[in-house]
Amino acid sequence: MQENGRLLAAVLTRVKLQAKPGVSTLQLAEIAREEIEAVGAESAFIGYRGFPGVICISLNEEVVHGIPSATRIMRQGDLVKIDIGIKRKGFYADMAETVYLGEEVPLEIARLLATTKTALITGIRNCIAGETLGKISQSIQKVIETGNLSVVKRFVGHGIGRSLHEKPPVPNFGSSIGGPRLEVGMVLAIEPIATFGSPEIAIKQDGWTAITANGALSAHFEHTVAITSRGPVILTSTCQAG
Repeated sequence: MQENGRLLAAVLTRVKLQAKPGVSTLQLAEIAREEIEAVGAESAFIGYRGFPGVICISLNEEVVHGIPSATRIMRQGDLVKIDIGIKRKGFYADMAETVYLGEEVPLEIARLLATTKTALITGIRNCIAGETLGKISQSIQKVIETGNLSVVKRFVGHGIGRSLHEKPPVPNFGSSIGGPRLEVGMVLAIEPIATFGSPEIAIKQDGWTAITANGALSAHFEHTVAITSRGPVILTSTCQAG
């Protein structure tokens, strides 16, 4: 899983560099397909519960599960959420980033991105064996709400390993005493999602793409994290030793 995570991080790094104005989300997905195949992996998403895309690409008010489309063209000023999962040698890895298409990031968007990313890192720091899973959830919620943003509660993180989604679910909100005790060897996908105003979402007619009910922008960051006796290890990092 560590090797898969490292490969996925490299794939996502290359894919997000091709997220540019004038490029369709389907074109970006085809680039992702090529990059995934080049590292000897396969998409974890295509066909999963019927999902039709190689990756999820969600723009602006779209929260998650955006289906790549030839008619969905990325434009200057778009907020692009890129979510990629791979399967290789019987194990999975999952990762997401949000990028802004433009040189000068508006202050409110910069705050949204920074707060959501901080929530992710804070959640990861609480991936400590012997502690409750609820400490991860509460720490994420506290960062997002302290930043005057809302936690999108409809979608949560999850265990990951030989399946893309395994137990336990990892909410981005809740009591610090909730959930199971964390154990060495657990691997979790930590993925906070934040938005402005109401956290309510709706689903588009395609049956997959989730959008904010009030049309507000949202941000989504995700890492696959292993719980070890030495503390959390981010598997989907380009900075792994070795």
